[in-house]
Amino acid sequence: MTDTYLSYDQLHALLTGVLRAGGYNAAHAAAIAHTMTQAERDQCRSHGIYRLAGVLKSRRAGLATGEKAPVIHDAADRPITKIDAGGEFAPLASAQGLPLLAAKARRYGLAALAINHCLHLAALWPEVEALAHQGLGALAMCPSNAYVAPAGGIRKLFGTNPLAFGWPTGDDRPYVFDFATSVIARGEIELYRLDNKPLPDGWGIDRDGQPSNDAAAVLDGGALLPFGGYKGSAIATMIELLAAVWIGDLLSSESSEADGGRGLAPLHGELIIAIDLTAFGAGDYESHSRILLDAIREQGARLPSQRRYAARASAATRGIPISADNLAKLRRMEKGELDVELY
Repeated sequence: MTDTYLSYDQLHALLTGVLRAGGYNAAHAAAIAHTMTQAERDQCRSHGIYRLAGVLKSRRAGLATGEKAPVIHDAADRPITKIDAGGEFAPLASAQGLPLLAAKARRYGLAALAINHCLHLAALWPEVEALAHQGLGALAMCPSNAYVAPAGGIRKLFGTNPLAFGWPTGDDRPYVFDFATSVIARGEIELYRLDNKPLPDGWGIDRDGQPSNDAAAVLDGGALLPFGGYKGSAIATMIELLAAVWIGDLLSSESSEADGGRGLAPLHGELIIAIDLTAFGAGDYESHSRILLDAIREQGARLPSQRRYAARASAATRGIPISADNLAKLRRMEKGELDVELY
């Protein structure tokens, strides 16, 4: 069906209303809706309203209450902040923690935020981009449920274990990348299944460990593969160690065990590190950074996030595109008809 175009505020209000109808309080609903609206604005479909069904399902199943406030453990004399999300979705804890993290990075040069016991639905670029807009470098990472086999393995062990990085450039388009350490994010595999499209070679294996182009076979008993073979596998391992073991949270395999096959949102932690770029007294880091980034562009190469930024610029003038069918479904959901299937 033909797309309809909504402003950011219109889509945010609509998604907030759906989440409120689904049992989330005002603070959680607004924070989760903000995350989804950013993804839709930047045309990251796999992390936008596609995630809404899982958020509502997790609330109905009692995995999230939709009401617990994050509990902040902030050591005033250390560059560390911990937030216990209380088993709720991460956006509210992230929104409350990032200002504390930014302040500590400026004080100590380097600071870390651990969000523990959170449910996850989002990409990580919103966190690192927000910090980059404040003139800070940033890294973010998290495990998930076990969906990915290690290089050379045949069984799920890792999550898709995304890693995101942000670096200010002096304008409104910081250098930002965010990628899964699997060949592709699991949400993209889900979209292939929904669209009945075959997967490209090398994305996954079936339950017998054989290469498969069938999205359903990869998702149901099979496994995704790490990008770059042993290199992606090593980075995925690092993320398990830093964003699970180090911060005292669940490995991806433990998150899957806790889920017990229900297919709900993964329960784990997230690690965000912020860097004050003036800490080493390196001078004009923005100009120095541009030498590198301009050299990449001059070769005709595309910088990460350029596609997102282009979609964002289009949304600023035309609005955020949403199919008329999905818009009608969201309006029904806002009125309490929550079993509607999007897409």
